[in-house]
Amino acid sequence: MIHPAAVVSCPVPESSEIGPGAVLGPEVVLGENVTVGANAVIDGATTLSDGVKVGPGAVLGTIPQDLKFEGEKTSLFIGPGTVIREMANINLGTKASGSTVVGARCFIMAYAHVAHDCRVGDGVILANSVNLAGHVIVGNDAVLGGLVPVHQFSRIGELAMVGGGYRVPKDVPPFVLAGGEPLRAVGINVLGLRRHGWTTEQVEEAKEAFRILFRTPGAVDRKIERLMADTPPGSPFHRMARFMAESQRGVIV
Repeated sequence: MIHPAAVVSCPVPESSEIGPGAVLGPEVVLGENVTVGANAVIDGATTLSDGVKVGPGAVLGTIPQDLKFEGEKTSLFIGPGTVIREMANINLGTKASGSTVVGARCFIMAYAHVAHDCRVGDGVILANSVNLAGHVIVGNDAVLGGLVPVHQFSRIGELAMVGGGYRVPKDVPPFVLAGGEPLRAVGINVLGLRRHGWTTEQVEEAKEAFRILFRTPGAVDRKIERLMADTPPGSPFHRMARFMAESQRGVIV
């Protein structure tokens, strides 16, 4: 299923489909049931896992937009079932980490950009024109609204949601709903948690953790230490506190 107008320099499984005008370089690795749309460009040491769908005009695996890049051998990995829509762009990694990684079942909408050395977890949604700078980490099942720019080295926690159009200059903790300018934590992503099967009790625990960390007076460091010491590792209390304790850029408040 390779269109005669495509330029393909890599092996293509019989179950995969390459559209007209698409260009695939010699180092590209395709899984089963991959679809590459018209005029898409896939270059470099890029792996598209089973079931990945690439929209028309998307550009994957090109060299990083980083002046420190010196042509070193790096890679891009796209997990199974991920959908990358029209004109999206994902770069290779640099020697800093060696790779850029996008997880399974992600939905990366039109014109989104994922820069070098990013780590995007499973089930992540990047809406139209989201821009992830280099070295950004996005946790599993997080959602970023349209036109959101994320500063390099920032982290977005699991199941967090950032409203459309807001700039992310610091870390966004897990489960948090973030919005405003400057960006701030406005509550818990209740709808997202429920959609992912959280019980009412678990959602209430996340709300209580948010209240303690963001709305109760007192030194944040001490509240983080107390929650990490007094709560089980799998609880929302502990997961939010640990994320904040590990922050290098600071956390939105």
